Amino acid sequence: MNYIRLLASFALALAIVFVVMPRMIPFLHKLKFGQVEREEGLASHKKKQGTPTMGGIVFIIAAVVAVYLVNLHLLKNPYMNLLTYTFLGFGFIGFIDDFLIVAKHSNKGLSPKAKYGLQSLFAIGFILLAKQFLPNYSTEIIIPGTHNDVDLAWFYPIFVFIMFTAESNAVNLADGLDGLATGLSMIAIAPFLVFALIQKNVPVALFSAALEGGLLGFLYFNAHPAKIFMGDNGSLALGAVLAALAVMTKQELLLILIGIVPLCETLSVIIQVISFKTTGKRVFKMAPIHHHFEMCGWSETKVVFVFWLVGFIAAILGLLLGVR
Repeated sequence: MNYIRLLASFALALAIVFVVMPRMIPFLHKLKFGQVEREEGLASHKKKQGTPTMGGIVFIIAAVVAVYLVNLHLLKNPYMNLLTYTFLGFGFIGFIDDFLIVAKHSNKGLSPKAKYGLQSLFAIGFILLAKQFLPNYSTEIIIPGTHNDVDLAWFYPIFVFIMFTAESNAVNLADGLDGLATGLSMIAIAPFLVFALIQKNVPVALFSAALEGGLLGFLYFNAHPAKIFMGDNGSLALGAVLAALAVMTKQELLLILIGIVPLCETLSVIIQVISFKTTGKRVFKMAPIHHHFEMCGWSETKVVFVFWLVGFIAAILGLLLGVR
């Protein structure tokens, strides 16, 4: 492993974000591409109305440009190209959704069916391309903490499809507080970077490093009080790329643990909807669950810190279980 290239990929992505973002924020302000808060949302979030969104475009481009510029010899590498396909593809879905929201000045972007349809299309594309081009593609999954593998056979593509659609939507739901999804994504990517290093999967490690650099730069502008939000283009892309990293490092099941916070955000919404539709009662004061804690009196920064801490502990446990 060339650690100089690893650090250079990280540093260049970080530098690109720091150069571009101060120009991007006023540009988005000028276009009036601002956050649209829900009428039923928390009163404390009303002040975020108009804060520029679609900032995910910057760290997506920064990571992709940085990793290819530093590693021109990997232009035809299947791992690198498939990660790029995933990152840009799901980012494109989010971009359409974000654009429709800001253009119409409402919270209604793509319809749920249209969004899920596009996510499904790109997820199926990943599965087909992975099967065709990835050297380590296998329908076997590792049971964390053991030396056992289980062959899912025909069910494996279905399992990967669920990973992509579920994780992209989970990170999207977690993107509700300043810096929350950005920090959680950085924490979750780190174990897969380590797995890639251990497995000597250089392209995956380099791409992960560039992602970390881009996200660290973005966090500077996205931390409370946020000057810009990533939007669906960023959150959908991050969730999908986490699923891709899990597949490429053969740590599919560990994604559940490493991504436990976005998973809980998703479960809180599912539980809330089912409970309200069947009993007329709400389990949480508001869903996703980060809003529940805000309504319980926690400050936004406290919720973010605690959720980051839980994510960090989950990542450490994931590392311990994944190294065998």
